[in-house]
Amino acid sequence: MSAIKRIGVLTGGGDAPGLNAVIRAVVKSACNHGCECVGLEDSFDGLIYPDRVRVLTPRDVTGILRHGGTILGTTNRGDPFAYAADQADGKQDYSAHCIERFHELKLDALVVIGGDGTLAIAYEFFKRGIPLVGVPKTIDNDIVATNSTFGFDSAVSFATEAIDRLHVTAEAHHRVIVVEVMGRNAGWIAVHAGVAGGADVILIPEIPYELDRVAACIAGRERFGARFSIVVVAEGAMARGGEVSVVEPAREGRLARLGGLGARVAVRLEELTGKEARSVVLGHLQRGGGPTSFDRVLATRFGGKAVELIMAGGFGHMGANRPPNIVSVPLEDIVGRTKQVPLDLDLVWTARALGISFGD
Repeated sequence: MSAIKRIGVLTGGGDAPGLNAVIRAVVKSACNHGCECVGLEDSFDGLIYPDRVRVLTPRDVTGILRHGGTILGTTNRGDPFAYAADQADGKQDYSAHCIERFHELKLDALVVIGGDGTLAIAYEFFKRGIPLVGVPKTIDNDIVATNSTFGFDSAVSFATEAIDRLHVTAEAHHRVIVVEVMGRNAGWIAVHAGVAGGADVILIPEIPYELDRVAACIAGRERFGARFSIVVVAEGAMARGGEVSVVEPAREGRLARLGGLGARVAVRLEELTGKEARSVVLGHLQRGGGPTSFDRVLATRFGGKAVELIMAGGFGHMGANRPPNIVSVPLEDIVGRTKQVPLDLDLVWTARALGISFGD
């Protein structure tokens, strides 16, 4: 019989559709292995504050599969190794306290569901002796070693629907509409939603752009009778020789908040083309709402794999989507790395073949 009797689970970083599906799968699978599940609220805060812990039963996760968000709450500002505090250097190391709390709660293992930042924290705890496994989560799809992360398909589906709607108004008013999507330093959402939504221009971090070339593309469409254009812009895209557009600079314990590029591109394109231009920022709408059927299935598989790894003693690993299977990969292989869109990706070449401009 397995020595595992009590499993903790937490969700960290930005929310993504499918988090509840993972929690549900972990709880139900753990229960079927004769284990008790303990939910840690608001990411690693659940190991810092004593009032943010609760036992999760199959009854507690009934009906949450289709819901967005996370029943456990989350935060992207709670790094226990550099926790925001009211002291001279502005941070405090709570990692030893978290390890102590892990043992006080009589946990035998921990499931950490999160993106690159959360998984990097998890890896540090693993190196300090905490038996844990990871589940990759991000709408940006920028975690290496996995073909896709849950939340990505949901974000792309929403962005595609938004582009479909914007096509209608752009065509009616003969406008250029610039649609800014998330993704940070990777253009996965922009490329997939841009192609699916029939965009005319897609600007991504991996390909520095020149707005003169974008304007030329729009002018070319005008010459064959297309009096409107859709430009999809990844928030982390950069002009050749330029910098990322930031609305809030990085500070202790927090990454820079990207944004504002769509509006800047729209203003400049209006000047270059003489056409009326508008910008739309999809923002956190891409994170909200329930998960697509694809993400529900993927998240459920990830949750089941997490418990399977625990029962097999596969600590320090995470599940990775390598179709047709979910496989195990070491956390050390993914920490500190970002999966960007390869320039030779078939979808990029397909987009170019269709005449979609990347501004280069």
